Amino acid sequence: MAVRRGVLGALLVLASALPLAAQSRVGDLTFREGEIPVRLVGYGLVVGLDGTGDRSFGSNVGAVHTVRSVTNLLRRFNVEIPADRLRLRNVAAVLVTAEVPAYLRPGARFEVQVASVGDATSLKGGVLWMTPLLSGPDAPPIATAQGALPVATGEARTRYGSRGAASGRIADGGILEAALPPVAGDGAPRLLLRTPDLTLAARIAAAIDSAVGPGTAVAQDPGAIALTPPAGATDNLMTFLASVDTVRVTVPSASRIVIDARNGVVVAGGDVSVSDAVVSLSGLTVRVGTAPDTAAAVIPGMLALGPGTTVQDVAAGLRALGATATDVVAVFDGLRAAGAVTATVVIR
Repeated sequence: MAVRRGVLGALLVLASALPLAAQSRVGDLTFREGEIPVRLVGYGLVVGLDGTGDRSFGSNVGAVHTVRSVTNLLRRFNVEIPADRLRLRNVAAVLVTAEVPAYLRPGARFEVQVASVGDATSLKGGVLWMTPLLSGPDAPPIATAQGALPVATGEARTRYGSRGAASGRIADGGILEAALPPVAGDGAPRLLLRTPDLTLAARIAAAIDSAVGPGTAVAQDPGAIALTPPAGATDNLMTFLASVDTVRVTVPSASRIVIDARNGVVVAGGDVSVSDAVVSLSGLTVRVGTAPDTAAAVIPGMLALGPGTTVQDVAAGLRALGATATDVVAVFDGLRAAGAVTATVVIR
């Protein structure tokens, strides 16, 4: 049986957490009901590229939308240039996106993401022209974005760009210019868990009760905790909520295995072990639960692991056999389907 050859794109990394992780603040685990972040989007132009922009050759060939955008932009400055005379290899049409907190005020800056919508090979080193940002297709602009797209230190800038260079981010490139919709705050305050979990919700409620007083917090479901401010706290609700945010909670470690299907990276959290099972695919067999013998150890493509095997053992064995990222995904998915791994397997 031939051993399937391949090199994992990265080392199989295993991060094993203790049964109980370190304590965290309630404010890091929850957010208040109504605090929905606002997502913004806009269409703009990146200029100043070194020949890596959209292939725009007049009005009928290449990225026509880029030519029209530049024509409209220049017209606003009373500059008229026929579209068929424009050659714009230094300009790229882009989509600008951002997510801002619900309580952000006008004048505050935020990060924006920029991605090409044409055939530009690289945006690195370009400058984003001032771009209006909207909260929806028909909504009025509430923010603007502009700024230079950075070039990584030592990065070569060529005519053909590099992989992944057709997108980038501008730190503090956005400015909020209009007030966001007010945050809804009707009724008693509630905390919503960032990752719903019944055990964690119960622990947060118990910790708040212990710090503030019995009956202050009640876990309604895995994703929500209702708060009843004590007497006198209703006059300054924000101070009460701020004190609740500082309460510390012991977070249970989640039994979860996360696998990156592109490079084979394996990350496991919690007390994750592997019980008896056999997974066989083309050129590779993984057997767990019986003591490995000498004969099995020398069979090409055979990984034999004894009782008490952990996810780390399986990952290290697959790496030693030269398994590909696809093989790693298939093996752990097979172990989960067979019930040998009770942890949640997430493939991304």
